[in-house]
Amino acid sequence: MSAKTVSRVANGERSVREDTRQRVLRAIEELDYRPNLLARGLSGAHAYTIGLVYDNPNAYYIIAMQQGALAACDGLNFGLQMRPCNSKATGLAEDLRDFVHRSRLSGLVLTTPVSERTASLQRLVSFHIPFVRIISAARDPRDAFPCVYVDDRDAAYAITTHLLQLGHVRIGFLRGGKHHHASAERLKGYKDALRDYGVPLREELMIEGDYVFDDGFRGARRLFDLPEPPTAIFGCNDEIAAGALAAAQATGLHVPYDVSIAGFEDSPFSRHSWPPLTTARQRADVIVERATRMLMHVDRADQGRGRGQRRFQSRTGRPWLDRAAEAQVAAAQRSVIKRMQRIDQVPAIKRRRGPDWKGYHEPLIASAQSFVHRVTPVRHH
Repeated sequence: MSAKTVSRVANGERSVREDTRQRVLRAIEELDYRPNLLARGLSGAHAYTIGLVYDNPNAYYIIAMQQGALAACDGLNFGLQMRPCNSKATGLAEDLRDFVHRSRLSGLVLTTPVSERTASLQRLVSFHIPFVRIISAARDPRDAFPCVYVDDRDAAYAITTHLLQLGHVRIGFLRGGKHHHASAERLKGYKDALRDYGVPLREELMIEGDYVFDDGFRGARRLFDLPEPPTAIFGCNDEIAAGALAAAQATGLHVPYDVSIAGFEDSPFSRHSWPPLTTARQRADVIVERATRMLMHVDRADQGRGRGQRRFQSRTGRPWLDRAAEAQVAAAQRSVIKRMQRIDQVPAIKRRRGPDWKGYHEPLIASAQSFVHRVTPVRHH
């Protein structure tokens, strides 16, 4: 049996007869063999490490992203490197290019707001750097960049609608960082719900901030100091909402009797607060795992066709997938979708593709059922 055949089995490739595969797997188990990712990467032109790039101050979010990426990497014997960065830096693309070359990475998973810097994405394409991005969008962006997109607008609409149906008409909104497109999408869901219920927008109820506890506390104190304070507050994430909860308690207000508070993401902040927070469930680990698997499956499919690290580059300078890779990616994604639906039914997972297959897009759509209602106000205002 050739070393190449053993390598194919160890790497999970399908071009090996089943009886041969079983013989190799038995030998691997008996010898307690563990592949050395560093040596494997050095022995050829292909790397077996993924880079996860983020610009987010939320520690819980970072941990969840890491867990999701590791779940995908462990399943396919890939390594993972985490990379914090400043998404507003002028040399972002060049920094990421150097990171990829220095660490010998197969590609990058770009999280928000890094994934929303169009100029930097175009530069990465020109550098032949493979990537999959995670973005906040209500529909397929059809911009040819491979992505997983999350419908933050619908989830925010559902949370705001829930508060409106409880009788609240003065609902404060504590916004996250302006440089996150998710903040704008969640604000849009809030505004759309108020408009659809005929509730006028009040600028003084919408407070700027960032995705941190302290900004939630300060923003809520500003709202409580208004001549007509809100009877409910919607925080752009759970950390903001937890800050608002602390502000309410410091002010002498009782939640949910005097004011209702809702968050977003279903992070440990929502579960560990007292009382627990109503929140929209957004599984950061699931989203990042999906994006990481997408990157690795595209990588392996194109590697099998000998395209190397130029696999995302077309003649027009835009990412692409060919028909042969398409079938492998689709089959892999179907198996992941089925497994994900068994684990967690919300947010609903759907699969979509552009009309010309110049990109692969995986939507995670937050539906009206994707919020966790932990506290029901017993007093309506």
